[in-house]
Amino acid sequence: MKIIKVNDKYEGSKKAFKIIEEVHLNGARVFGLATGSSPLELYKELRESSIDFTDSISINLDEYIGLSKDDKQSYWTFMCQQLFSVKSFKKSYIPNGRAKDLAAEAKRYDEIIQQYPIDLQILGIGNNGHIGFNEPKTPFSSTTHIVELTDSTIEANRRFFAEKEAVPTKAISMGIKSIMSAQKILLLAWGKAKAEAIEAMVKGPIVEDMPASILQKHQDVVFILDKAAGSKL
Repeated sequence: MKIIKVNDKYEGSKKAFKIIEEVHLNGARVFGLATGSSPLELYKELRESSIDFTDSISINLDEYIGLSKDDKQSYWTFMCQQLFSVKSFKKSYIPNGRAKDLAAEAKRYDEIIQQYPIDLQILGIGNNGHIGFNEPKTPFSSTTHIVELTDSTIEANRRFFAEKEAVPTKAISMGIKSIMSAQKILLLAWGKAKAEAIEAMVKGPIVEDMPASILQKHQDVVFILDKAAGSKL
């Protein structure tokens, strides 16, 4: 476990970019990608860089159930806006939240992860300690699965939607076991609201009530935290 404390998300995102640049130069070609606000500045750094991902694979963590790819709030749209419109990958995978058979879609996604083992996984962390959409009490043994989002997660996502009723209540998410299979993990956290989750992730017991705590067992994980997020360490 390596903890890097920075002044703000801009400095942190530059450091995260350097890590991605280094592993790419060293042969990493499969990148696990995250959505949400945490990686936004990192994706800006990547868009403005000279890194060529045309020989690389991207595999996203999750997608809302019920949203089509072209929905403005879908994670496919998010990734196109934040990265794919500028940086093309050889292949890019995001779960299909409109699949008729969601169990089959979860199995298909596990097969993709097995076919393309992830070299570097980018993560954020929820205020309740979720990684991906793996909410508290998700088994550490989980692979890709259907998630009932907690009230706190729905409320945190409320700002992206015109009204609360429009916020999806379910998602399909890469599981914790899947995340832990990545060769290297890079977690970004900004802001005071993340401080308690960060403290529990780093210092607390490894328990399913705090999904991110399992990262203590990963062989190569880097946490990049701004002053506020790391204030309880």
